Amino acid sequence: MKLLNVIFCLLIISTVSQAQHPSKNVLIITLDGTRWNEIFGGADGNLLFNPQFVRDTSLMKQQYWHTYPEERRRLLMPFFWSVIARQGQLLGNRLYNNDVNVANLYKISYPGYSEIFTGYADKLFIPNLSINNKRTNILQYLNNQQEFKGKVAAFCSWRVLPFILDEKNGTMQVNAGYEPLYSEELFSKIIDSVQLNVHDKNNTRHDLLTFESAKNYLESKHPKVLYIGLGETDEFAHKGDYDTYLQKMHNADAMIAELWYYVQTDPFYRNNTAMVITTDHGRGRKPDNWSKHGFWINGSGETWMAMLGCGIEALGEVKVKQQVFQKQVAPTIAALLGQSFVPGHQVAAPLHLQAGE
Repeated sequence: MKLLNVIFCLLIISTVSQAQHPSKNVLIITLDGTRWNEIFGGADGNLLFNPQFVRDTSLMKQQYWHTYPEERRRLLMPFFWSVIARQGQLLGNRLYNNDVNVANLYKISYPGYSEIFTGYADKLFIPNLSINNKRTNILQYLNNQQEFKGKVAAFCSWRVLPFILDEKNGTMQVNAGYEPLYSEELFSKIIDSVQLNVHDKNNTRHDLLTFESAKNYLESKHPKVLYIGLGETDEFAHKGDYDTYLQKMHNADAMIAELWYYVQTDPFYRNNTAMVITTDHGRGRKPDNWSKHGFWINGSGETWMAMLGCGIEALGEVKVKQQVFQKQVAPTIAALLGQSFVPGHQVAAPLHLQAGE
């Protein structure tokens, strides 16, 4: 019995030490306007077989359809459901009353990203325009700390994100939209040349260009905090192209898998890096409004989170009743790094990432 008690005490000490051990690096990834419905249920049959939203329903059925939602979601997001579901955490399956929501009233991108990075659901409405955010965000806050100065960067597809992240008032590396990389590296010159020759430029850069730019920066500069904002899911959802929306989700999953493989095989990042993945808002729940979002569309405030890596216990798909808000992301990023986020405004509490906390 004494031996069992000693073993039990050692297990408790080990668990507490693991919970208190901070991550040295954090990667944050957002998939703009991606519904929880597809993350946890895979392709939506009400949309997948509707020629109004899918150009080739037969081909899309071959790629993404299965009778069981557990298999559908694995077809759509294989990394999420083969790695994160085993080694990390997935929050937001509302079928288990595991709810993740935006706390802001507006349920569009600017307020959503501001909430994610400032830890605060601002009552002031700021539309999706190039307006500098007056609130302090976690990326700039960390970049102002001596330990992280010059080691925080962001690469985003949506051109408005530098304003939300208040790039103008800091020295943090932010590249977004079709902004040139401004580097003499051969890789950067190639990316700039490709961007220059993109035929149909809009407010959102192709995610692949964003991802490759971010990954190259990760490999060459080894930042301690890196944010990658992917945006094509929202772009094609707004167009009502459910087939391309699914393909962009699938592509994002592959990019995240590639990023995680690099992280786990690079000595600088291996076993000391956490990854936080989420979205800025939800979308409508029904076929007639799935492409839309805003305070007037039911489902627009319903989101999700996925987390993996150092400091995050392997709870898998969380199926307990719970209410989580997007405003908890910023203080959670700080907590993962062993930091406190103390800006000049109110901030939510961080998430509990260990069982029993």
